Amino acid sequence: MKKLFGLVLLLGSIMVSAQTNSELTKHYEAYYKQMQAQGDVQGIINGLTHLNVLAPSQARMDTLAYIYMSEGKYMQALNTIGIEKNTSDSDIALEVKAVSLKAVKQPEMAIGHFEEVFKREPNALVAYELAELNLQLKKIEEADKHIAYGLANSKPEMKRAFYESQNPYEVSLKSAFMYLNALSMYNKDTKGNIDAAVDILDAALKASPNFNLIQITKNELLRQKQVLQSQGAQPQN
Repeated sequence: MKKLFGLVLLLGSIMVSAQTNSELTKHYEAYYKQMQAQGDVQGIINGLTHLNVLAPSQARMDTLAYIYMSEGKYMQALNTIGIEKNTSDSDIALEVKAVSLKAVKQPEMAIGHFEEVFKREPNALVAYELAELNLQLKKIEEADKHIAYGLANSKPEMKRAFYESQNPYEVSLKSAFMYLNALSMYNKDTKGNIDAAVDILDAALKASPNFNLIQITKNELLRQKQVLQSQGAQPQN
């Protein structure tokens, strides 16, 4: 009799728990929708977090990580979905891992995810990320491969944003690839290729006159050239 009574209590508690979870899930689903309607990003994050605890879902986890990434909370995004390379990752998860790892200055790891994104859907925008990251790591040959792809496949409507100045601006993606091409040229021979790199920068600046970063880079290369010339003109002892 005692065993039967205990079993009844156990089943009762399980039913109450299931009912409570179901009610909570419905509550947070409604809460999540309301936060979306209000445009309350923190509320959306809170709603998704509760829903993932109550009813775990990979799609919700990916969405939550994407929101964190969109808000510039890159570590939170990575803590949500991890950093591992998984062939089963959704397109959203891949993008979150790639962009967030780049943002937290892990270029080597970011490249692996961007390569998978490019493998699934080759496009010039992803090629730019791969070219830029490979240049950072001094992998010039690999960078050149993506630069060549980007120069050949950049469409006129494609843009690239830059943020080094007080006011962010956009230039054509092809001009951005020309900028990377100039950097690659310079890195192959930091003394002998200055003029060739400057010629590429001039062509890019002609196509995109508002490209502030090109002017900064060009000035620095010309300064280096002047220093080299001064050193060469000094009498040898």
